[in-house]
Amino acid sequence: MLHYQVGRNYQGNVVWSDSDIDLAMVKINVKDLPYVVLGDSDSVKVGQTVYAIGNPIGFEFQRTVTSGIVSAINRTIILDEDENSSYMENLIQTDATINPGNSGGPLINSQGEVLGINSVKITSAEGIGFAIPINTAKTIIQSFITSGNFEEAYLGIFAYDKNIIPYLDNNLKIENGIYVVKINKNSPAAQYGLKEKDILLEVDGIKLEKMSDLRCYIYSKKPGDKVNFEILRNKRQINMQVMLTKK
Repeated sequence: MLHYQVGRNYQGNVVWSDSDIDLAMVKINVKDLPYVVLGDSDSVKVGQTVYAIGNPIGFEFQRTVTSGIVSAINRTIILDEDENSSYMENLIQTDATINPGNSGGPLINSQGEVLGINSVKITSAEGIGFAIPINTAKTIIQSFITSGNFEEAYLGIFAYDKNIIPYLDNNLKIENGIYVVKINKNSPAAQYGLKEKDILLEVDGIKLEKMSDLRCYIYSKKPGDKVNFEILRNKRQINMQVMLTKK
């Protein structure tokens, strides 16, 4: 849960982070703070009213609230930095104004429930901002609430959603699953035989349509757990079991 206290400063410690999704968890050792309720980002509808809260441009305009609607869901954007391109997927697009300084603030609905975490905006256009769905973080948050830590399981791949494939190869057609573009060296994925260009169709019987589907599922597992993949490789369907390790 996200905590706040107007007019007070606290020392925060980063307890978890993932640069692939531009998200971190910060803990402060304070009790009995008021908190906001986390909503269900899977239930977000295009056109519903939302509000973005943050500190645009710095503390001069701290605790600014802007309003808008959900413009689209399941958006994927390309980020170009230091001559490298990366992708953020499964984002909530909104026209509620998001400026530098809003990142990390909540995107809430009319009931005050957090639907997302404000992240980035398109600087070349007006009214196009994005938030990370709150459901992506829920498993991690719950682990800290119940056990005081989050022991992240590690698979060691990065895959693209099928709607990103046209950016990579116009001749490559994928109807289902996610497309593996990177296998980290010495990772469980590499050791157990996953390969680049594999198409992951299912994990433990759960159909995969987005990389975020797989990421959220792996977040729910622990090091030492085994997961079973259904894979399409060179037009052949195969099954493979992988034991996750500690990240």
